[in-house]
This record gives sequence, structure tokens and C-alpha cells, in this order.
Amino acid sequence: MCGIAGILSDSIDLRNEKECIWKVSNSLKMRGPDSRGEYIEKSAALIHRRLAVIDVKRGAQPMSFGAYTIVYNGELYNTAEVRRELERFGYRFETDCDTEVVLKAFHMWKEKSAERFNGIFAYGIYNNEDGSLFLCRDRIGVKPLYYSHIAGTFAFASRMESLLYVKGVMPVCSREGLNEIFMLGPAKTIGKTVFRDIKELPPASYMLFKDGKISINSYWKLKAQPFEDDEVSAQEKTHFLVTDAIRRQLVSDAPLCTFLSGGLDSSIISKVASDYFRDDGKTLSTYSVDYDDNEKYFQASAFQPNKDSDYINLISDYIGSEHHNIVLNNTSVADALIDAAIARNSPGFTDVDSSLLLFCKEVKKNYTVALSGECADEIFGGYPWYHRSEILFEETFPWSRSTDIRKSILKEGFLPEGEEYARAAYLQTVHKTDKLPSDSALEARMREMFVLNLDWFMQTLLVRKDVMSMEASLEVRVPFCDWRIVEYAYNMPWSIKAYSGREKGILRKAFENELPEVITWRKKSPYPKTFNPVYLREVCKMAEYVLSDKTCPLYDMLNRSAVYQLMQNPESMKEPWYGQLMRTPQVLAYIVQVYVWIRKYNIEFEY
Repeated sequence: MCGIAGILSDSIDLRNEKECIWKVSNSLKMRGPDSRGEYIEKSAALIHRRLAVIDVKRGAQPMSFGAYTIVYNGELYNTAEVRRELERFGYRFETDCDTEVVLKAFHMWKEKSAERFNGIFAYGIYNNEDGSLFLCRDRIGVKPLYYSHIAGTFAFASRMESLLYVKGVMPVCSREGLNEIFMLGPAKTIGKTVFRDIKELPPASYMLFKDGKISINSYWKLKAQPFEDDEVSAQEKTHFLVTDAIRRQLVSDAPLCTFLSGGLDSSIISKVASDYFRDDGKTLSTYSVDYDDNEKYFQASAFQPNKDSDYINLISDYIGSEHHNIVLNNTSVADALIDAAIARNSPGFTDVDSSLLLFCKEVKKNYTVALSGECADEIFGGYPWYHRSEILFEETFPWSRSTDIRKSILKEGFLPEGEEYARAAYLQTVHKTDKLPSDSALEARMREMFVLNLDWFMQTLLVRKDVMSMEASLEVRVPFCDWRIVEYAYNMPWSIKAYSGREKGILRKAFENELPEVITWRKKSPYPKTFNPVYLREVCKMAEYVLSDKTCPLYDMLNRSAVYQLMQNPESMKEPWYGQLMRTPQVLAYIVQVYVWIRKYNIEFEY
């Protein structure tokens, strides 16, 4: 993986903008610590920071071919197939890296080339003959890509912060951005950001910037189609697609490991990876995360019925991996909220972010690439809101069913349209969901839930995984995001997907002969959170400081007495802020991250 950026301008000679280009490049250094490259001419500059994974000695970027120059971030998992097809048309290759394949595929098929790719990617290709720029992002949106267009200057980058170094781009948050933060966060609307001047290229989209004009098109979307397979065939195809996706993503010239929580998804990935390694005479390394004294303070709930630690050693022994359990200090997790917010360039997923950042830094000490089990729950119906009828048909985001807690921490009258803003975002997603006329009410709703989860909850997790891992210079791959799996699961009837009435039932059945029964049929448990009161105490200290700073714009946005009441009575919060486990400690941490973001970027507000 890498960090990429580019600037095109009809009013600035970019050959004289060395300081700006350096600042943009330097802001991407954690995404690409191994090497740096630039392509600079009068009206265009392309910037690349490389984390070398495939063909380490070659594959430097920016890479040119004919009139085209590319900066590329990602991994192509069908590189060999696309290369062979291009070779039949007479193309020759000087490297083994996928960058050259993407570049020459664009030379051959232009914007249609993206339809041939299976991978996670974001890239820009500059045409030095007509001065145009082509940007593209993978189907699911695993890799980020942001852009701005201000006063004759167009810029793009892997990070929002990088664009703030470009002339004319201001750290301003509009009313829309405030609604994103307080009514939807840590989720966000696809295509939008918390900065007025910065937008996101949506997943499965490509952009052409030419003659000062932007055109954006989608090259893939979920389409409702009849499901032709019976239950047995569905099990077999699910097994094939998942196994094939995992095996494709095990290719690396850098050291590779897997994350192993003891849950179904990571166990499947680690089992397939372990078998792959064993065939090559190697032993797979696996990693898990926990917190100081979590066994002592763990509290079982409907959302988190058991501890991962009860299962990790069992599956590690079963697959024969060399396992490493990383135990995080709770004070460090709280302190890292600051680094996590700065890495994300916005308020984020609180300790779910900060703990992952610390975890990835530990993994990076020995490995450059890891595989993780994100997104199986969204695709195969793993969350409780798929299975609880009282939630399923509610016309709202199931992970954030009420805006009451959000409104309660804000000063009365601040963002009065917030509830309508959140509802409009929900309805827009539901209305775009493709369905069949023959869908039952249940099947139609399950399609809506699928798209809601894909566009919102899953995107939040993918941003988290990309940002926190790349801040540690660790590439993390997510096999369940293979678009073939997503398409297949979208059209799978609920009666098959929820085999035996279980969350991810079809996935369990597909792999039941390859895992211990207790792992295969274990009730889903989410990413581990800390239950240690030390964390709450540390977050309360940070929140108290935030609430006392009269010089920060946040002071006039918050209902400080309501926040203090939360601190004094943490159990008073009835509904989670977001997801399954984002409760009082996380709400306080979110307020802290909003404050960090404002101070770090000197945010100005328009409202």
C-alpha cells in the first residue's frame, strides 16, 4: 500500500511549489515509508510514498508509459490474469508489480479497465498530452481517495490533511459538516467529508478532470438478480469464493500474518492461510488484541456474550499457528485517542480506533502485511439488527436508532435540523436499493439492510482499518470485501443466508468441516472493547479539560451540564451512540476527538 497525491493547476507553476509538494508528501510518509517519488511539470505534480510489498526492488512510482503517468495505492488480486490478457495484445512488462498492469490496462481500455480489476485500490493517471487526469477507486471503497477543486487548482490525495497544504483549501467545517459529525459520526455520507473544501470520490467510481471540469461516473453497483442456486450449491459457492479471495490475498514479497480473534471470520481466514503456509513449509503467525485486566472486568451482554480469549488458543492450536496476544494498557488506549483523531483527520471511532492503532504498531514490528476478517457481518447478516424484528423494520439506521443522545449533548437549539438530516441520509440509501418485483417484504428489507450496512457501517470500519493500519505503516487486507462475494451474498435469499436461523449461517455451514464445532457455531462477538474502569477515568479527565476550554468553538456547541451528568452517571445512557458498544466512555472520547480535530487543524465553522 501507499500514499498518493496530485495537483493540477492552470494558475500556478508547480515547478516553483517545492515547499507545498514536500508538505503534501511528508503528510503521507506513514502510508509509504520505504520510498518517495514525484513527477513535476509546470501544470501538474504527482506525488507517491511507497510501502513496498510486491516486487520490492522495482515498481517505483510515479510510473510512466507513453503519455500516461500513474500514482497508485492498493493491491490487485487478479494481476496475473489481467497481465496475460494484455500480453495477448502485445504489451510487455518490466516489473512484477500490479502498478504496471493497472497503467497498461488503462492505456488499452481507458475507463473500462477498472471493470477488469479485482482488488483494493485508488489511483490517479495523468495524461501529459491533453492535461487530463483520471482518478479511480475500488468497488467496495477499501482504499481512500479525496479531492478538492478551488480557484483553478485541482488536487487529490489519500488523506484529507494532505489537501490542506494546497493553496486555497481551507480548514473550514460547514453546517453540513457539523451534522455529519454530531448526527451521523463516526459514520459519514459517501462522497462527503467534514471539511467544506474537500470531497470524497465514492467507491466504484472514476473521475475525469479535463479542461477545468469534473465528471464522475460509477462503473459498478449492486443489482438485484434471481438467485439460481439451491442451499447445497450456495454452501459450495460461498466456500469457493471466500477461499479463493483469501488465497489470492496471501501473495506478498513482505512478511505476512493474520489477525485472529477466535471468532468465525478471522478463524476461516487464518485456517485457509495456515494451510497455504504449511504447503510451502512455513508456519503462519497470528495476532490478537486484549486489554489489561479485561478478564477481571468483563461484562457479558447480548451484544458481547463472551470473551475472545476463551477461544483464541483453541483455534490457534487447531491450525498450528504461532500466536501472539497483544495486551494494551488502558491509559495508553486513552492517550492514543489524540493520535487516532489526527491520523483520521477527523473525529472517529474513539477507542475502537485508538486500540487498533496501538495494536497495528505492535504487529508492524515483525510484519508488513496482515489479513483481517472485517465485513463478513455486513455481507452475511452477522449483526443483531438483522435478526431482531423489532429493529429490522424500523425506518432508521439500526446502529444509531435514535438521535436523542446526540441532541442531548448539544446546546439547545444547536443543529435543530439534525434529526431530519440523519433521516434524509437514511432514506436516500433505502431508495437507491435495487430490488426484484418478486421480493417478499422480508427479502426487500434485507436488501435495504444490506445496502445500508455496505454504504454506512462497513465504510466506517473500512476507514478505521485503512487509516489506523497505514498510520502504523502496516498493510491490512480484507478478503471478505471481494466484490464477487458481495454480489453473490446480495442476491442470496435470507432463508439460505441465515441457515439454521443463525447469523452468518451459510458461512458457518460452508466451513463447518474445517473448524472446531465450538468455533463454527460460536455466537458472534464484536471487536473487543475495554471494560477496565481505568479507561473511563482517563477519558473523564480528558473530557473535563475539553469542557473547561472557553477558547475553543466546541465550548459553545455543547450542553456541558448534560455531558457532566453522563460522566457522573455512566449507566444512565439507554441507547448506544453508534454500533453495539459505543456508550458513555466512547461518547466522552468522541467529544475529546472533536476537540483534538478542531485544535489540530484550527477549524473554522460556517453555521
